[in-house]
Amino acid sequence: MKQHSDGFFYHISHATRMPGEIDKPLISHHLVDSDGSLAEPPVGALKVGILGSGDFARSLATRLVGSGFSVVVGSRNPKRTAGLFPSSAQVTFQEEAVTSPGIIFVAVFREHYSSLCGLSDQLAGKILVDVSNPTEQEHLRHLESNAEYLASLFPTCTVVKAFNVISAWTLQAGPRDGNRQVPICSDQPEAKRTISEMVHAMGFMPLDMGSLVSAREVEAMPLHLLPAWKVPALLALGLFVCFFAYNFTRDVLQPYVQEGKNKFYKLPVSVVNTTLPCVAYVLLSLVYLPGVLAATLQLRRGTKYHRFPDWLDHWLQHRKQIGLLSFFCAALHALYSFCLPLRRSHRYDLVNLAVKQMLTNKSHLWVEEEVWRMEIYLSLGVLALGTLSLLAITSLPSIANSLNWREFSFVQSTLGFVALVLSTLHTLTYGWTRAFEESRYKFYLPPTFTLTLLVPCVIILAKGLFLLPCFSRRLTKIRRGWEKDGAVKFTLPADSILAEKTSHV
Repeated sequence: MKQHSDGFFYHISHATRMPGEIDKPLISHHLVDSDGSLAEPPVGALKVGILGSGDFARSLATRLVGSGFSVVVGSRNPKRTAGLFPSSAQVTFQEEAVTSPGIIFVAVFREHYSSLCGLSDQLAGKILVDVSNPTEQEHLRHLESNAEYLASLFPTCTVVKAFNVISAWTLQAGPRDGNRQVPICSDQPEAKRTISEMVHAMGFMPLDMGSLVSAREVEAMPLHLLPAWKVPALLALGLFVCFFAYNFTRDVLQPYVQEGKNKFYKLPVSVVNTTLPCVAYVLLSLVYLPGVLAATLQLRRGTKYHRFPDWLDHWLQHRKQIGLLSFFCAALHALYSFCLPLRRSHRYDLVNLAVKQMLTNKSHLWVEEEVWRMEIYLSLGVLALGTLSLLAITSLPSIANSLNWREFSFVQSTLGFVALVLSTLHTLTYGWTRAFEESRYKFYLPPTFTLTLLVPCVIILAKGLFLLPCFSRRLTKIRRGWEKDGAVKFTLPADSILAEKTSHV
């Protein structure tokens, strides 16, 4: 965030702008002058005022003018800032800007609200739209929101909180490049309706958040840094650290302690590449484990109307993020695998193998079993990664919104389970007979892949059990409202298989 002369937030990161461009406006003269739609507002257009001339105010004015509104901008130095706004926007002093419009956007910092108190008489009876955001320190320090504070300073005005979650870039480029939702809250329903109509006219989607008391919650939204990703990210990081330490102990520390071999060069690539598929595989299994636990609870309780435990409910809500992190680790594993032949150590190993073959007079080195194992192993890995890619793509809102519920469920549930099975076969083919070789147990620790197989095999086994008629029919009845020893009794329709596929209540 950055502060301009009229003191307002803009949501484009300061770090994304070059030092030499720090004083350049977000909206260039070329953009304003080249857009013919910004030349003149239509006759009879609703007049809207803006107090402030920072980057966000300029983006807001551009969007309003392009949406057919007449805009009057109030600035403390209109001569200096007039050239930065669309030519059809009137830039004048604050006192003149608030005279005629019935809706005023307040685009200044909270600490500058008191400087507007001299305009109380002109602002009486008007709608003030507060678009400001506090910093984290200000949000913790103040008990009341910026909008509530503004309402206390102007009791004769109707204050509406809106547009604080929309960045200046989204206003400039259009809602297709950002979040379309605009949370709105106010104590006056009529004022909310008016602003909601403006939001629609500007190409966004209004979201009614209730009274002005909700403004504190609305102002906290931009302060949250990926709240839904915190737990999944910590989970992935914890798994990575654990598997990395385990692989380091087996592949680096054991040769150094017991054989005196220095293999610390494996840490940057080899150990990381051994760790990533373990994390991806376990994360993918954790996507489908809560579904198995939920189905088990429903079968045990004989009803779907009992709440799941909080930990299971939160787990179910984080499945999308866990799945995307699984895909991320799998993609990194594929990239690291492509880099393995580029390592200098790999080239030395090839030369040493060739020399060893010459010394032993072996003219032909070919192990049929190993050749087939690697061919199947790589093929299964490619198929698993391709299926995971499809799952990741359909998780995007733009793609998910184009699918109906049955299509989305098929991709995420059926193909997701197929990806888990392919990953399991990929892991089993990698391990082959290594789990039964004594030399693979370094420091008496089993190979890493054997540990990763535990949870996925349990899930696959449970899914297979749920397909049995004694479990599948009962689970289908429960999900359609049947209760054990309850008042709801009915006979499952003959086409229960179709019902099971389409009903996800």
